[in-house]
Amino acid sequence: MGRSVFYTAATLDGFLADEHDSLDWLMSQDIDPEGAFSYSAFIDRVGALAMGATTYQWVLDHLEQTGGWSYTQPCWVFTHRRFPEPPGDVRFVSGAVAEVLPELRAAAGERELWVVGGGDLAAQFAEAGALDEIEVSLAPVVLGAGRPLFPRRYDLELLELDRNRAFACARYRVVGPRAAPVP
Repeated sequence: MGRSVFYTAATLDGFLADEHDSLDWLMSQDIDPEGAFSYSAFIDRVGALAMGATTYQWVLDHLEQTGGWSYTQPCWVFTHRRFPEPPGDVRFVSGAVAEVLPELRAAAGERELWVVGGGDLAAQFAEAGALDEIEVSLAPVVLGAGRPLFPRRYDLELLELDRNRAFACARYRVVGPRAAPVP
């Protein structure tokens, strides 16, 4: 069975998107497409995708800019919303992560399960004991507000650290929930 990985980019202050779900901050950064933590190397290891509704809506809204639906792997979208006919092999689910996990893992096989985002969905995978790693590329941008990278208290273990032009790239093992502070 492959790993479940939350592979993403974030701002230095820990946001995936601004408060309007814009990724403009990300699209203007200098990155080597074949450098450390490259998307192309990552996506080659992926067997299935799990995506939140807001992320899916962003992908739909930007299909023309991004060249269309680019995923060949099956994708499960966790949502209670209604969407138009999907552009690829997309399945809509509204249950808890634990309920859908066997199907996701079977589809991924020995390859990785990519928890695309957002941060809340990644945290739900972690709470279900189903998130192995977080791979994040940190951009030299501070937004001050927006969609948080990971909106739960968790301990992580740094496994790898590198640089890809403007980005500081890190891979972490998800250790487990962090205890609430004692007042």
